[in-house]
Amino acid sequence: MRPDEVLDDLVARGQEPGGAVAVVRGGEVEVDHAAGTRGADGAPFTCDTLVMTYSVAKPVAACATLSAVADGYLELDLPVAEVWPDYAAHGKSGTTVRHLLSHAAGLPSFPPEAVDVAFDDRDTLVALLAGAEPAHAPGVEVAEHALTYGHLLDEVVRRAGAGSLADRFARVAAGAGWDLHLVVPETALPRVAEVTVLDPASWPSAYLEDPRWGPALGRPRGLLDPAVLNSTRWRRTSFPAIGLHATALALAAFHDDLLRPDGHVAGALGHELWTAYLEPAASGHDRVLDRPVTWSLGHQLDEEELPNGRVQREIGMGGAGGCAAWAVVDEGYGAAYVGRGLGSHDRSGAIWDAVTATAGRSR
Repeated sequence: MRPDEVLDDLVARGQEPGGAVAVVRGGEVEVDHAAGTRGADGAPFTCDTLVMTYSVAKPVAACATLSAVADGYLELDLPVAEVWPDYAAHGKSGTTVRHLLSHAAGLPSFPPEAVDVAFDDRDTLVALLAGAEPAHAPGVEVAEHALTYGHLLDEVVRRAGAGSLADRFARVAAGAGWDLHLVVPETALPRVAEVTVLDPASWPSAYLEDPRWGPALGRPRGLLDPAVLNSTRWRRTSFPAIGLHATALALAAFHDDLLRPDGHVAGALGHELWTAYLEPAASGHDRVLDRPVTWSLGHQLDEEELPNGRVQREIGMGGAGGCAAWAVVDEGYGAAYVGRGLGSHDRSGAIWDAVTATAGRSR
């Protein structure tokens, strides 16, 4: 089936209450399809509906950080403590901006004291990170910085005098025409989909009871709770590790653009940083994902062997709720799936299979 047909089938079978899929190649839209409803009121999920995407946000947060490097505020190998002195506590003085970007800083979760901190108490959360003891020496291992990624990068960028990640990326997105938001503008709030749990028996317990994911996603409390995620307070808060609200088309366009040396991202970063953004930066057995991972400065890099034996090189990221966005290097396209159902990655896997089967040209 085509990607749009797969999405329609997921909605018809009750496996996705509302979502969208998009494919963009060389700036040309090949797929842009939505199905289902936007929320409990039954309004249709349309191609301009925004969805909270969890870790699909991380490449966007990284892009904003790299734009600060491009503008001369930071350097990739600058020790974080040079702009954030308190961060040197507990042996973290050797941590660099590069370590933060590549999930090699050793702070995959907020400390236990963060459990009862409000998600929008940014100052307290940042102070807890500065005083935290790392899980490993910087640069020695990798572990996805599930919730901490955005706060670490945002604080470094702010202390360097480059503003916030949300504001920096908003300027990049506006210039490119991408409907991607680390903070949802008030005027866009009516377009945001309500997230809903697909299987109450497994969400959020499958994460919170896991010894790896529980600390990574449970501090601060509430960020797997639809009541929190559907609030205006959350949508208007910058939580850059997971708080990206996006359309499928904008994510597909962003990932398509990543592949082009004449694209908006390359233009904002310059050729050297654009190349570094996409190339391997750190690899190993990821302590949180519990599998071998190669990280660039913001993305996961994967090589998938297809049924026909061809190896497909991908740059992308998936989110805890099931959303995903990726670029396929050799085929030259970007693709994305967003859905308001909170559940496993089975839905994005089915969409990925359909996109791969229909979008690839050198099968």
